[in-house]
Amino acid sequence: MRTVVIGGTGHIGTYLVPRLVQLGHDVTVLSRGERTPYHSDGTWKDVTFVQIDRAAEDTAGTFGQRVADLDADIVVDLICFTEDSARRLAEALEGRVQHFLHCGTIWVHGPSLVVPTREDAPRKPFGEYGVQKAAIEAYLLTKARRDGFPVTIVHPGHICGPGWTPVNPAGNFDLGVYENLAKGADVLLPNLGLETLNPVHADDVAGVFLAAIASRSTAIGESFHAVASDAVTLRGYAHALADWFGQPANLGFRPIGQLRTTWPKEQAEATWDHIAHSPNCSMDKAARLLDFRPRYSAIEAALSGVSWLVENGKIAT
Repeated sequence: MRTVVIGGTGHIGTYLVPRLVQLGHDVTVLSRGERTPYHSDGTWKDVTFVQIDRAAEDTAGTFGQRVADLDADIVVDLICFTEDSARRLAEALEGRVQHFLHCGTIWVHGPSLVVPTREDAPRKPFGEYGVQKAAIEAYLLTKARRDGFPVTIVHPGHICGPGWTPVNPAGNFDLGVYENLAKGADVLLPNLGLETLNPVHADDVAGVFLAAIASRSTAIGESFHAVASDAVTLRGYAHALADWFGQPANLGFRPIGQLRTTWPKEQAEATWDHIAHSPNCSMDKAARLLDFRPRYSAIEAALSGVSWLVENGKIAT
């Protein structure tokens, strides 16, 4: 199978591309060429790389045709963020691809209303990212039903893994939160720390894509979550990390409205965004239709990133 992965050197592609090669796919990765995979092995020498600036080519109206000209059987799009970009690519690939897989986000749901949230829950997204991703999903699934376009959508949660910073128990990306937990120092959490996060290891996200490719007939026209089998509260996450560091969890709690006036804006807004969504998504559909079950729990996924931060001196312990 000739397989094109758009944005294949990022979080998901780091795990997806080598496994496609191992399965015998002829893989071409499209990227801006500004970074290498988070970790590499011998399989990457068998990958064809095409350097391309998607934003510039979308503006010029040439990106879709560039992808179509690669004559792929499968196209995996990991970096599409607007409905217009998705539309241009889908129209260019119509009738020319056997399977098109798009990377969405659990943010399409908006706030969790009934948990665990299933894929067929009503969409109530907020914020530009979630709204745009929901619009992409709606367009692609409509195109699948109306025109037979062979699309599958995978919605990851909070992606974790070695090489980057996972969202912390305060709901933002401040490394100081990890350092305080590592030292047994005080850590402030929003409200009562009972909002939830839905981490997932990047390898499990890749696994959902692979399972969808393997189960093409049942995957086409469907959306699937890609999260750990469990969500975790901010408080539970903090306690688990403190235990891992061998320290007590000395937690304090403040209303999010108060924190938004005292924390740096970037941290406060990230925390508000995460707790306003407070996701807790189901993996039952992936198990039922794709026979896929995550390998990593929520805490295990998060710890894979935290341990890398410690080992590489990013967190002072």
